[in-house]
Amino acid sequence: MKKKLFGTDGVRGVANLHPMTVEIAMKLGRAAGYIFRDGKHRHRIVIGKDTRISGYMLECALASGICSMGVDVLLVGPIPTPGIAFITRSLRADAGIVLSASHNPFQDNGIKFFSSTGHKLPDWQEAEMEKLITSGKIDNYRPTATEVGKAYRIDDALGRYVEFAKNSFPKGMTLDGMRIVVDCANGAAYRVAPEVYQELGAEIIVINNKPDGININEGAGALHPENMAKLVKKHKAHVGIAHDGDADRVILCDEKGNVVDGDYIMAISALDMLKQGNLKNETVVGTVMTNMGLEVLFNESGIKFLRTPVGDRYVLEEMADVGANLGGEQSGHVIFSDHTTTGDGIITALQVLRVMRATRKKLSKLCEVMERYPQVLVNVKVKNKKAFNTIPEVKKELTRIEKLMAGKGRVLLRYSGTEPIARVMIEGKSKKIIDSLAHGLARLIKKKLG
Repeated sequence: MKKKLFGTDGVRGVANLHPMTVEIAMKLGRAAGYIFRDGKHRHRIVIGKDTRISGYMLECALASGICSMGVDVLLVGPIPTPGIAFITRSLRADAGIVLSASHNPFQDNGIKFFSSTGHKLPDWQEAEMEKLITSGKIDNYRPTATEVGKAYRIDDALGRYVEFAKNSFPKGMTLDGMRIVVDCANGAAYRVAPEVYQELGAEIIVINNKPDGININEGAGALHPENMAKLVKKHKAHVGIAHDGDADRVILCDEKGNVVDGDYIMAISALDMLKQGNLKNETVVGTVMTNMGLEVLFNESGIKFLRTPVGDRYVLEEMADVGANLGGEQSGHVIFSDHTTTGDGIITALQVLRVMRATRKKLSKLCEVMERYPQVLVNVKVKNKKAFNTIPEVKKELTRIEKLMAGKGRVLLRYSGTEPIARVMIEGKSKKIIDSLAHGLARLIKKKLG
């Protein structure tokens, strides 16, 4: 328990190994039950999950821990992460928990928490939960008799979420006549995503919607949009939509089979919202990974652009601070806060489809508004996450690259918050130059930390 549990997006790791064990899950459930008891009413916490086989054991452990604290559990089964944020609010529950490792392979799993308002927890509250576990403060708190919590199965959660997502699309507008390829990544969206698009009138071609517990994200979904892109061209579809394992992100492709990431989605959405007078404070929030091309576009369009560390929770916090209603990440986490409280791949896709319908433009045409700067990202597996500025050779090379790219691009060196990986990203106008620089820096890091 000496190891820090929470990363950039909840607790995550290989299922059945620390910290993703049933023992830790039960303790997290007990800590959550303690923290979210803030009144005299009967308290309730929602638990949802994606399609990983390990979800069964962790769900039971979490529920047991919560019930042992005198809090009831509402089980909704497989549902997108943003669905839990919504259901928590809809059912007036005290908190929501999602079991998912998002885009990671099936052997991993994670535990994410939402407050009663459907927002991810701030750092201080996660730290409080961790302190409760490590200190043993609540070990002797054991409600008995009628005070023990109960677990209930909520059967209409998916239907509620489908209607919620559809309500983000304008009344009176349909997707009639549109052919869409939908890749569900064999994950949490395997039922709800096809229903949403089909009920709005689209003709859909669905792939990767048969989860078996181990095929989530496997050659599918937002991490592997090339399969979706091929089918878009084959079936002459208008657009392709690929979700990740927990459907809080989306990657699109246009009718030509070109991949459309979160930066393009924000470009299209921001310009349309600005034109309609709906872009609050004429501000958009991105991250350090956001392409420079988007920043250039916003500067030219009179839109203020702000960057945060990687992680949709940090994007949302900045949006709240500056009063913005649009923000997101290149990976496809996009937040439309007028509609929802977190990244939602289905709602994000619907906002782009709305612009396509309203402007009567193909997606390829809408993407022309932004000139993307070449960007090279190299991942390096590391044994430890030693601060880069404490390694003389790395610090020297990083300084050299920063001077070389000044005014012509940028370099970003960071560690993954959920995996033992160092990420080297260099952006600039010359693909050849940045590719050489990025791989050179990656080799140096591998030599020192790999």
